[in-house]
Amino acid sequence: MNPSGRLSCILTILLAMTVSACSPQAPGRAPAGSAAATPAYGDIMVEGSIGDASNLIPLLASDSTSHGIAGLVFNGLIKYDKDVNVVGDLAESWEISRDGLVITFHLRKGVRWHDGRPFTAADVLYTYQVTVDPKTPTAYAGDFLKVKKAEVLNDHTFRVTYDKPFAPGLMSWSVGILPSHLLAGKEITTSPLGRHPIGTGPYKFKEWVTGQKIVLVSNPDYFEGRPYIDGTILRIIPDTATMFLELRANGIDRMGLTPLQFTRQTANNLFRKNFNKYRYLSFAYTYMGYNLKNPLFADKRVRQAIAHAVNREEIIDGVLLGLGKPATGPYKPGTWAYNPKVRTYPYNPAKAKTLLAEAGWRDAKGGVLEKDGRPFEFEIITNQGNDIRAKCAEIIQRRLAEVGIRVKIRVVEWAAFINDFLNERKFDATILGWTIPMEPDLYDVWHSSKTGPRELNFISYKNAEVDALIVKARETFDRAVRKRCYDRIQEILAEEQPYLFLYVPDALPIIHARFRGVEVAPLGIGHNFIKWYVPQAEQKLVMKP
Repeated sequence: MNPSGRLSCILTILLAMTVSACSPQAPGRAPAGSAAATPAYGDIMVEGSIGDASNLIPLLASDSTSHGIAGLVFNGLIKYDKDVNVVGDLAESWEISRDGLVITFHLRKGVRWHDGRPFTAADVLYTYQVTVDPKTPTAYAGDFLKVKKAEVLNDHTFRVTYDKPFAPGLMSWSVGILPSHLLAGKEITTSPLGRHPIGTGPYKFKEWVTGQKIVLVSNPDYFEGRPYIDGTILRIIPDTATMFLELRANGIDRMGLTPLQFTRQTANNLFRKNFNKYRYLSFAYTYMGYNLKNPLFADKRVRQAIAHAVNREEIIDGVLLGLGKPATGPYKPGTWAYNPKVRTYPYNPAKAKTLLAEAGWRDAKGGVLEKDGRPFEFEIITNQGNDIRAKCAEIIQRRLAEVGIRVKIRVVEWAAFINDFLNERKFDATILGWTIPMEPDLYDVWHSSKTGPRELNFISYKNAEVDALIVKARETFDRAVRKRCYDRIQEILAEEQPYLFLYVPDALPIIHARFRGVEVAPLGIGHNFIKWYVPQAEQKLVMKP
C-alpha cells in the first residue's frame, strides 16, 4: 500500500530516498547513454505503476500513486535538497523564534497557479484551515493541530505559532499547498480538483483515464525553470510481469524492478545497452499487520509465536534474492532513530508452539490448533500486482501451517483493497509496506488517536506508553531526548509485535538510457527530475496538444 501522510509522496520516495546508492554496472563500464550531450527540451517519460490514483488532492490521498502524481503538481513551503538539508520551496526563507514556538515564512513572489492566478499567503492559510477542519477526511491533520495560531501578515508572509516546541513542525509545511481561490468555501471531498488538480508545481495535469493512465505536461512558467522533459505519463499496469514486458518492448521508460527482474531478467545485452539500473536500501519496510480488534491476535504471545514461526531470512533469500535486510521496527537500519538492540525473533518453530500452548491453543484433529472449540485460522490480504507480497504470504502460510495455524490468502485489486478492506477494518491480517520519512515522527501510524476511519493506524494499535513517548519526542528539539524516546518505542513494538516486521527492501529502479541528468545523491535519484533530459537526436515521443 505504502500510504503515508508526511509518509510523503510515497511512490517517488520509494524510488528516490536513500542514504547510500550505487549503480550495479560492471566496474569500469560507464552507464548506458552516459556520453556527454547537450540538454534539450522535449520527449516524455513513461512510467509504470501497479495501482491507479484515488484522489489527486494530496490532503485526501493515502496511496502512493496519488502522492507521486501530486508531488509533481503541487509544492510545499519547504523540501529536502539532494543532501537531505531543509531548503525553501514555495518559501524563500523562514525564521524560527528562539523559543521554537513561532515560524515566520517569507514566500516567493511571482509564483502562479497553473490557471494563472497568483500564489499568496492566503493559500497557505486555507491549506492549514481545511486540514484541521474536522469535516475533512484526512489522515494528516495531526501536525497542524499542534498550531495555536496561523496568520497572514501580508501576501508573501505567513506565520504560525505553537503552544509548545514541536520538532516535526517545520517539515510539516512540506505538505502540498492548495489553491484557496478554487477551494475556499466549497466541499473539498467533491471538488473537481480531486480528478483535475491545479497546483504550482513543475508539471500540469492533462488527463486521467481511470485504470489506464495519468498524463502531465511540463509547466513552462515553473519558478525553478521549465523542466526539460515535456511530459510524464503514468501507465497503470496492475501486474509487474506485464509491466516488465512493456519495459522490454519500450512501452515504458521507468519502473521498479522485482529482485528476479533485477538479478536475472535484465542481465543481458538488450538491457545493458538501453537501460540503467540502480540499487540501494530503500526508506521503506514491508510488514504483516494484524487487525488487533480480532480476538485471535489479542494475546501478544500469539503474535510473538507467529514471529518465531516465520523465517524472515527465507523470505529475504528466496523472494528478494538477497536484495534487502530484516526489519526489526519502523526505521531504516543505519539512520539515527534506528535502535539495533531490540528483541529479535529468530526462526524457531518449537518456541512458537510453546508460546501458542501458553496462550491456550491446543492440538486438534487435522493438525490445526484449537481454543474453546475454535480453530486457529485467519486470512491474509494483500494488493494485486505485487508478486513479492503474494510470495511472502505463501511462505508465511506454509510456515504457520507447520505450527498448527491455517492461513488463507486473498489478493485484492488496489482500490478495493484500500476502500473496502483497510478503511473499513474488514481484514484479519495484511501484508503491506510503509515508506520511512526523513522526519522520524511516528504519530500518524502509531498513535492511538489515529485509529479512526481512513486514518493510518488501521490495525487499531493502542499503547499508552507509546503514545506518551511519541508526544514527548515531538515536543523537543533535543535529538538525544528524541533518540531515547524512539529507542524505547522500538523496544515496545518489538515486544508487543503488533506488526510482524519482515524486511527493508532494496530499491531497484530502472530507467531508459536516453534520459540523462540522473544524479545519485543521499536523497536518491528523483531529487532533480526537472533537470533530467533527452538529447535532441534521441528523443522519441511528442506530447499532443
